[in-house]
Amino acid sequence: MDRSNRSNPILWYIACAAIGFFVVRTFYPDFHGSEQIAYSDFLQQLRADNVREVQITGDQIQGIFHKPVENLAKGKQEFSTIRVSGDLSSELAKHRVKFTSVIESTLIRDVVSWVLPALIFVGIWMFFMRRMAGGGMGGNSGFLSVGKSRAKVYVEKDVRVTLADVAGVDEAKEELQEVIGFLRSPGIYGRLGGRVPHGILLVGPPGTGKTLLARAVAGEAGVPFFSINGSEFVEMFVGVGAARVRDLFEQARAQSPAIIFIDEIDALGKARGAGNIGGHDEKEQTLNQLLAELDGFDSGSGLVLLGATNRPEILDPALLRAGRFDRQILVDRPDKAGRIQILQVHMKKILVSPDVSTEQIAALTPGFSGADLANLVNEAALLATRRNHDAVTLEDFTGGVERIVAGLEKKNRLINELEREIVAYHEMGHAIVGISLPGTDTVHKVSIIPRGIGALGYTISRPTEDRYLMLQEELENKMAVLLAGRAAESLHFGRVTTGAADDLVRATEIARSMVTRYGMSQHLGQIAYENTRNHFLMRPGDMPEFRNYSEQTAREIDDEVRRLVQSAFEKASAVLEKKHQALLVGAKALLEKETLTEEEVLAITRGEALPAKELAQGESGQDSAAS
Repeated sequence: MDRSNRSNPILWYIACAAIGFFVVRTFYPDFHGSEQIAYSDFLQQLRADNVREVQITGDQIQGIFHKPVENLAKGKQEFSTIRVSGDLSSELAKHRVKFTSVIESTLIRDVVSWVLPALIFVGIWMFFMRRMAGGGMGGNSGFLSVGKSRAKVYVEKDVRVTLADVAGVDEAKEELQEVIGFLRSPGIYGRLGGRVPHGILLVGPPGTGKTLLARAVAGEAGVPFFSINGSEFVEMFVGVGAARVRDLFEQARAQSPAIIFIDEIDALGKARGAGNIGGHDEKEQTLNQLLAELDGFDSGSGLVLLGATNRPEILDPALLRAGRFDRQILVDRPDKAGRIQILQVHMKKILVSPDVSTEQIAALTPGFSGADLANLVNEAALLATRRNHDAVTLEDFTGGVERIVAGLEKKNRLINELEREIVAYHEMGHAIVGISLPGTDTVHKVSIIPRGIGALGYTISRPTEDRYLMLQEELENKMAVLLAGRAAESLHFGRVTTGAADDLVRATEIARSMVTRYGMSQHLGQIAYENTRNHFLMRPGDMPEFRNYSEQTAREIDDEVRRLVQSAFEKASAVLEKKHQALLVGAKALLEKETLTEEEVLAITRGEALPAKELAQGESGQDSAAS
């Protein structure tokens, strides 16, 4: 709000006070200090010849005593009272009181009664109009400012994030260093005729640091930073989004060199014609205006547009062409080295035990994004505080990983003994097959403590290194590990339960991908029947794929998927039959301790966990149960 707007309420207060003072002086010109008394007391003082002068205005009588009366009018000479019907003039004349009659003027009252409500109405109307226009809140949030951009402007003193605060995305940082150099020293970087890229699109899964990278570029370059979300351009009224795009670029040009950052640009730049009948859709007009503004970029204007999205597959092709978004930078989940760098950044903020190694924690967190790692560090610190530790230990980080991956531990959930035994054999089946087959992830921990929404137990595995390619044999072994829980139930109890529902979904998905995407079926050949999914936000099964093959081929695909899953189940069963003793001992130990570590599971697999006497008891117990 500017200075003139701030002074308006003061002028209103002064005007109201002046009107009130004028009204009071008009109605009470001479007896402004009088006190109200009863009419009977007035008559009593009149008959006692103590009244010197009165003034009669309608029913109001105001006057002055000859001398003050202690118990009347608080000892003052001036008084006022309300007239009662009757002839008063003769009584006043009889006691020689000077009296006058004043005709009551209603002009001021009439004027006030008409003008004051009008002023109040105008004031209320102006208040709401200013609120609708956004002026009352000092921002562009009103109805009349729907065409104004809502972008927040971060100048150099506000953006304190630098590239040193961003870790694990070295390739993206190198690409953006060039933009920072152009903004800082355009003459040096443009000496060979090159120009700064007009638009740079940051794509990647959620939580990988796209927004943080954009803010770091502004912080390093020291230029104004216009930040806005793509959804803020789209409103109910057609044309509003286009007006906001124009306003945003006008503001940026006025402060160039500058950076315009549009987060979640897919809300604004979705491909045109997808489900829309006409060309007058609000989103289409907004996108068209953005395309026009990008075409109008001057190489020397010093404006750089940064966009971020995790759904690049739905963006309009006209938005992605060269000359608009010249570069697309993938900000992917970090590898092990990147996770180590990210952990080092976040672990500076907490008190960590000296024996904790970031390499150990990075090995526990394959597939974690930068946001996941930040959350892990915070969870570990909270867990260490809850346990009254002096510093955050590796045990706390492990507990944080389990909390994020498997869910909240539920020690109070009551499970009957039969279900508890089934869960123990199920989880030990996963662990034993996972250790026995080559090319599978290392088993880190096995537990029968319920976690999350429906997990009655869990087996946590971790890869020994980052992998980008998998052999057909490794995929088949992975399916066997997933189905090992059901195989253990079938082997020991002779029946199966619903506990393997999620395992079956994941194994079936792997088998279907082997057949339809990877060409790993000898019967169906080296043909891809489904397109490679490139969606950062999509999960398998979220959207049905378009089928471009016959019913006969679909039947053959189903048969081949069934064969692969059944083969994996038989492989898992064969491993468990061979290591049946380890399954019995491991399940018994799991029922006693509830949680087994990697070393304990390896020892049980090698037959080193329990003394021979307890192993014999386990065998005899199993024989009696089987009989």
